[in-house]
Amino acid sequence: MREVATIILTRNLPQVANRLYEQFERQNNGETDIYVVESGTSRDQLCDYYTYWANWDEALKEGLRYPRGFNFGLLQLLREAKFHAYDYFLLVCNDVTFEAPLVPILLDEIKRHPRVGILSPCGVHWAEYAQLPADQTRYVWHMNHIVWLVRRSFVETVMERVSPSHMNLLYDGANFRGYCADLELIIKGYVNEYASAVTNRVSFEEDTSLLRDQADLIRTDPLSINQRRVVEEGREWMHRKYGFTSMSQMQVYARTFYDRFFELYPMLSDHRF
Repeated sequence: MREVATIILTRNLPQVANRLYEQFERQNNGETDIYVVESGTSRDQLCDYYTYWANWDEALKEGLRYPRGFNFGLLQLLREAKFHAYDYFLLVCNDVTFEAPLVPILLDEIKRHPRVGILSPCGVHWAEYAQLPADQTRYVWHMNHIVWLVRRSFVETVMERVSPSHMNLLYDGANFRGYCADLELIIKGYVNEYASAVTNRVSFEEDTSLLRDQADLIRTDPLSINQRRVVEEGREWMHRKYGFTSMSQMQVYARTFYDRFFELYPMLSDHRF
């Protein structure tokens, strides 16, 4: 049985999605099944390998973005009775680029850290890239979701169990553009005694040119407008849900549970960042 379900999230970029799928397939030594989620893609822009297509009117008009998109992919696995066949899910945005095989390296590393619920490779432009010792993994209280390997037991702990949908299965879909949605998930992990970690055993780069140069093709806002709306709408969501008025306040909240984790697991303090 394959241990990992790789879920690639894409919209209206068939060539990009095809290349990413084929790269994962070339580097697959039997660890993963690969699923491509078309997140509101037009029919004529579907990639060759798509598995699930979010094609209702709102999705086609607005897309799902990453919170609703990954919820939708996991939901389909749940509906098809495939969810429990996997121990891990690799949740990949289509703007990721990498060279070394992600799945086998991340899988090997997360098995070394049984209290880690979320594991990310290190972004080459992240501060951690220069700060982490060679081939090391450290537990963190903040990192962006570009490509995450998540443990199924962690997902089962924090997910919506009664009425799961693309709006609530893992991420809060009310936070449409995902401002601090990844931070919220990290907080939920530490509340439930699951750490989040970054490793520089493998690295990646985010291809920001896709949104900058191909926003019209993706059928989304230009980069500058999108960045503004991400913050504006995200702060409204944050204030409505938590009463926070800034990202820094939510980061302090995350740091509180991060510190508590090491009080509960002092034997893991060597992995503290």
